[in-house]
Amino acid sequence: MAAAVPQRAWTVEQLRSEQLPKKDIIKFLQDHGSDSVPEAAGRPGWAAEGRLTPPEMPVGSFESKRFKGTESINKVSEQVKNVKLNEDKPKETKSEETLDEGPPKYTKSILKKGDKTNFPKKGDVVHCWYTGTLQDGTVFDTNIQTSSKKKKNAKPLSFKVGIGKVIRGWDEALLTMSKGEKARLEIEPEWAYGKKGQPDAKIPPNAKLIFEVELVDID
Repeated sequence: MAAAVPQRAWTVEQLRSEQLPKKDIIKFLQDHGSDSVPEAAGRPGWAAEGRLTPPEMPVGSFESKRFKGTESINKVSEQVKNVKLNEDKPKETKSEETLDEGPPKYTKSILKKGDKTNFPKKGDVVHCWYTGTLQDGTVFDTNIQTSSKKKKNAKPLSFKVGIGKVIRGWDEALLTMSKGEKARLEIEPEWAYGKKGQPDAKIPPNAKLIFEVELVDID
């Protein structure tokens, strides 16, 4: 019976051949197989001697794959966590939406009913007759002509509603009016000309304005 070849002298070629007794190989595996495959495959001693580590499997390949896999899982977990946190965060409100908070800063009294069918939408062109006064009754602006000659050539005020072409009190109120409606609007300073007023139109600072507006047409 041939003497057993020392285990540390085994080469890859011998392991692949049938020269070694099967019982010696089995004993070797039993003695050294308690460690996990990833750790065993990466042992420096085995790698240095070129024993039992196939050429196509670099030393530490199991460990490197294991850590890469763990790293990927951690990244995915972190991404999922971030998405969840973002979903739970309250959405930031735009400044325009913030301005909408609270009660409307105008009141409307209907003087003549409209058709209750045709209401303007944001961006529609509206055509209006109007008269604007201060609280003491002073008229500061109107497009209604009194004399028959001027009235014949007069045209209603036309503008795109709801997009800031006029004071906010008008933008908000006209969107609630139907074609043919006439209303009295009392607009607080915040939705009129505010702290600065409108000196050219003789509107003082912090003035509450009163308008009679008739919505004659919508485009």
